[in-house]
Amino acid sequence: MMKKKQKNNQLTEVLSNGYVRLVDSMGSDLSVVNAARASYAKESEAFNEKDEKLIKFLAREGHWSPFRHAFITLEFKAPLMVARQHWKYVVGSDHTMDSWNESSRRYITMDPEFYIPNKNGWRSCPENLKQGSGDFIDEETGAILTSILEDYIQQGENLYSWAIDEANIAPEQARLFLPAYGMHVVYRWSCSLQSVGLFLSQRLHHTAQYEISEYAKAVYDIVYPLFPISMKAIMESSNG
Repeated sequence: MMKKKQKNNQLTEVLSNGYVRLVDSMGSDLSVVNAARASYAKESEAFNEKDEKLIKFLAREGHWSPFRHAFITLEFKAPLMVARQHWKYVVGSDHTMDSWNESSRRYITMDPEFYIPNKNGWRSCPENLKQGSGDFIDEETGAILTSILEDYIQQGENLYSWAIDEANIAPEQARLFLPAYGMHVVYRWSCSLQSVGLFLSQRLHHTAQYEISEYAKAVYDIVYPLFPISMKAIMESSNG
């Protein structure tokens, strides 16, 4: 059964057992405009209407460097398939100083957790797209798929435990028995506001995979209150 999404100022639950959590942030909308005005050796002490117009101009015209002076650190608990899609925004960003640290089963042996779609959560293959999903399938077939996946995961967990406890195999090799793509990992992403905007512009798009879109929505819900003017301008520019 998928949990109802819950929110507070620090954490948003996502999918069955995942979440996005705010760890830290630096700066504000004022940081963005002051970075932009550094070229003229000027600085604002309080955010005003002119500053809002400047942020809109920067986003509209693609002047992104000022948005790199605001930072966020977020913690994710997500299926590996989501984490690996998300990782592309770090390795593909030559304009940022993004950081990424992830839990590793070389070092931890706690019980693994997995993302398992419920009977209403399975999607068909789209007819006219090479990627993505079609409509949700019927509940009866979905229930069968959920049951099969649960059995498959249980078998992998049993083999993982046997390899560690009975065969004395190192965790870094025993993890090979675990079904990987649905297994949750915990990681932290430290990034600039520009990187957040790039991530959201692509993963809130209607063609994005459903699961990572749910995480993108959680990121937006957390980051928007911290940088409301900048986030609005960034999203409008990406949709425009």
